[in-house]
Amino acid sequence: MNEKLFLRDPVQSELGKKIILHSIQLIHQSGFEAFTFKKLAEAIGTTEAGIYRYFENKHRLLMYITAWYWSWLEYQVAFHTHNIQDPVVKLKKIIQLLATAVEDDVATSHIDESLLHQIIITEGSKAYLTRKVSEDNKDHLFKPYKDLCAKIGNIILECKPDYQYPKSLSSTIIEMAHFQNFFMNNLPSLTDFGRSKDESEIVNFIENLVFSSLNRPAKTEE
Repeated sequence: MNEKLFLRDPVQSELGKKIILHSIQLIHQSGFEAFTFKKLAEAIGTTEAGIYRYFENKHRLLMYITAWYWSWLEYQVAFHTHNIQDPVVKLKKIIQLLATAVEDDVATSHIDESLLHQIIITEGSKAYLTRKVSEDNKDHLFKPYKDLCAKIGNIILECKPDYQYPKSLSSTIIEMAHFQNFFMNNLPSLTDFGRSKDESEIVNFIENLVFSSLNRPAKTEE
C-alpha cells in the first residue's frame, strides 16, 4: 500500500486493523457521507485522536480501502486466469469477477471483501472525483486501479492485438459492472435488470458489448 495513504500503517497494529474492519462495516451500513471518525471511535472503543494517528481524514481512509480492494481484485484476476490459455475465456472470467457478488476472503480477517465490494459500487468513485485528483495522482495513489486496468487491457489485446482502445475498454468494463449493479438495485429504470435483480444478466450485457466491440473491424485511416 502507498505510504501516502496513511499516517501509520493500520495493518501493523490491532487498533489499526479494527479501524479498517469497523470503518468498512459503518460505511456499508450508513454510507460515506454519514460516516465520521467519532462514530468509528465509539464503535471500536477508542478516541478520535487515536484514529487520526492512522489517517489524515475520512477521505484518505476511503482511498485506502478502495486501493486495497483494487490490489486484492488484481490478485483474484491473476489467480483465476492463471491456468487459462484462451484470452476470450480469460476476459469472460474477468467480467464475471467484476459483475458478480464477492465472497469474504477468510484469509483477511480485518477486511470483509463482500462488504467492501458493495462500498466500491456505491462509494468507490468518490475516492477520485475530487478537486485534488491530479495532486493525488502525482502521488500514485490510484496505482492499484491503474494496474488492474492495465492487466485487463493486456488481455483485451490478447483477444484482438490491433484493437485501438484497450485502456478505455478496460476501465469501461470495470465502471460499467459497478454502475449497472448500482442502477439495478437503486435506479432500476436506468437498466434492463431492475425487475430480475440478476447479476448474470449484467455479465451477459457486458460480454455482449465487449465482444461486439472487439469483433468489429479495426478503424482504417482515410
